[in-house]
Amino acid sequence: MPVQLRSGARRGRANPNPNPSSKSNPKTNPAIDPPTEGPVTRGRAKKAAVAPAPARGGRKKKAGDEKPVVVTGSKEGKEEEKILGGENQEGGGERAKEEGGGEKKMDEFDSAGRSGGDKANGVVGDEGSNTPLPETVQIAGSPTYKLDRKLGKGGFGQVYVGRRISPPSANERSPGANALEVALKFEHRSSKGCNYGAPYEWQVYNTLSGIHGVPRVHYKGRQGDFYVMVMDMLGPSLWDVWNNNSHTMSVEMVACIAIEAISILEKMHSKGYVHGDVKPENFLLGPPGTPEEKKLFLVDLGLATRWKDSATGQHVEYDQRPDVFRGTVRYASVHAHLGRTGSRRDDLESLAYTLIFLLRGRLPWQGYQGENKGFLVCKKKMATSPESLCCFCPQPFRQFVEYVVNLKFDEEPNYAKCISLFDGIVGPNPDIRPINTDGAQKVGQKRGRLTMEEEDDEQPKKKVRMGMPATQWISVYNARRPMKQRYHYNVADARLSQHVQKGNEDGLFISSVASCTNLWALIMDAGTGFSAQVYELSSHFLHKEWIMEQWEKNYYITSLAGTNNGSSLVVMSKGTQYQQQSYKVSDSFPFKWINRKWKEGFYVTSMATAGSRWAVVMSRNAGFSDQVVELDFLYPSEGIHMRWDSGYRITATAATWDQAAFILSIPRRKPSDETQETLRTSAFPSQHVKFSTKNESLSNPEVGLSISWLVWCKIRLSLGIYAQPSVVFL
Repeated sequence: MPVQLRSGARRGRANPNPNPSSKSNPKTNPAIDPPTEGPVTRGRAKKAAVAPAPARGGRKKKAGDEKPVVVTGSKEGKEEEKILGGENQEGGGERAKEEGGGEKKMDEFDSAGRSGGDKANGVVGDEGSNTPLPETVQIAGSPTYKLDRKLGKGGFGQVYVGRRISPPSANERSPGANALEVALKFEHRSSKGCNYGAPYEWQVYNTLSGIHGVPRVHYKGRQGDFYVMVMDMLGPSLWDVWNNNSHTMSVEMVACIAIEAISILEKMHSKGYVHGDVKPENFLLGPPGTPEEKKLFLVDLGLATRWKDSATGQHVEYDQRPDVFRGTVRYASVHAHLGRTGSRRDDLESLAYTLIFLLRGRLPWQGYQGENKGFLVCKKKMATSPESLCCFCPQPFRQFVEYVVNLKFDEEPNYAKCISLFDGIVGPNPDIRPINTDGAQKVGQKRGRLTMEEEDDEQPKKKVRMGMPATQWISVYNARRPMKQRYHYNVADARLSQHVQKGNEDGLFISSVASCTNLWALIMDAGTGFSAQVYELSSHFLHKEWIMEQWEKNYYITSLAGTNNGSSLVVMSKGTQYQQQSYKVSDSFPFKWINRKWKEGFYVTSMATAGSRWAVVMSRNAGFSDQVVELDFLYPSEGIHMRWDSGYRITATAATWDQAAFILSIPRRKPSDETQETLRTSAFPSQHVKFSTKNESLSNPEVGLSISWLVWCKIRLSLGIYAQPSVVFL
């Protein structure tokens, strides 16, 4: 079936050989996982042993994949943090605080009668050892250097001045290696960056050392318990310059930084890498008093990753791992907060925040503290429009922010266009500019500069961060053979039973429920395959005792919904294929628990929210071969379309006022027609339900389009939300 779109959301048959996305290790991303409560599991264990499914560890490892490393550091301290793998690291030496989330112990119940809870997350601090650094360094044929003053310290690495004490020899390789002072970077062999031998950063420098804007590495080697790099000595960071100038920086200075930083990132990206931690502390000027004192350098490649597969030359695959965060909270892109695979757009978004910080002296999301900081910062970034962020900045800065936050995952940025934005701000004479922009000038001469006006004929892009809320119904339709289906909406508690009873008399069972303003909506149809069904309206979210009682009678949860006032509607059915079931109620989206249950052979089959609380139901023998999560503060259109293209279809959804979560799965048995359609409406889509079902049946008498799930949500204008086996109020 050809791909079609309706309301921006319809897909036909997908690639028959999709690459499953990853389920990462259950570590907490503070942008996604604020403090949580406990899980609940339910299910009747079959007599036959159910072997745990093998861990679905993620997308297949490509030749270009590199092993992860954690490197932390921030000279600014207090509000800065660089994290990898969801583990909160201490940044900026002694001055940075630990941040991020964790998952508090939660009640968990399962249908086999077990109860338990997740262990509280431990916070990982500085690793390494108290082993003293050597007083002198000599590695791989280098001169002998004596340790001098300390330049900085991160989570695992330390940087010192090295003063050469041996005379240079004729065969030494370069003037930089013969310098009287060099930078010595030490990394202890027990640090996470050295789990597999030499630090991961060494691999990156092997490719990038000495390219435009990247310092040269002259020697690398191990001495005692430390891996050591001998690098060019540089000058102050942009943060140092800003801090020493009364927290101010001229517009021309920041514009020059923008021009040169974009050209540095372009060169780095051309080599297949993204930096992953762009911020003022990682941009350094050349040594004072030298010809390079106005030259800009980008350092600290410990979080750099490949955006281009080194074996195939293709863009790496999209993935979202909500438990993983890379970068520094203040400057990280929204996609990094959400655990999405890093790409070129993320470096440019971090650069945009860096420029606005240097120009304004503050970003709107500064000042958050505590366990929820990452979550709150990401939420604020999503809610801040480019106009609001750049309200006191010259227009080119707003245009740059607007451009980079709208880039797609695999889109090649137009670097020349970005550079041209700032040409009108900097002085006409490059020799007297506060920052050397020779690199950017060479790039411009080589390719020719483009201006915004020259591209007026391009198709306008849909803006993704409008900052304006809207409430909408999102309905999801799947292709099925024509069947009887009935829907009710705006149903009060007192009238629910008569609708359900009438439907049961007609051979219909509830397939989906939702809540809007404490009223209910439900879909009943004849194609569920259920043999019996019970439900309960409860003031609890969820009523554990009633659920466990029904489990004992071989009923399983098949749909549920919650209201703003904390009550719930739980529907349980017989005749399902489930063998065991587990559920969890949490104050945040419980991805860590979901990831653990995936490894035990469970899949998410229902979700709901009540206010800010989440309930997730997972079942064994759910009929899926793989499953992924898309979690966002807005509707993740790009991620869902990419999942669709890989053969996934939405199978559960829920949303709070803050977040929307989408479960997408690959069924073990492929349906004959995989079409899935979504629709956004400001009211319950009663007319579209009739129209869509009728027209689809007429155009193809064998296959009709039946509504499967609903969600009522508050979202940003120009965006949508998909839903599935559950209905939800946001």
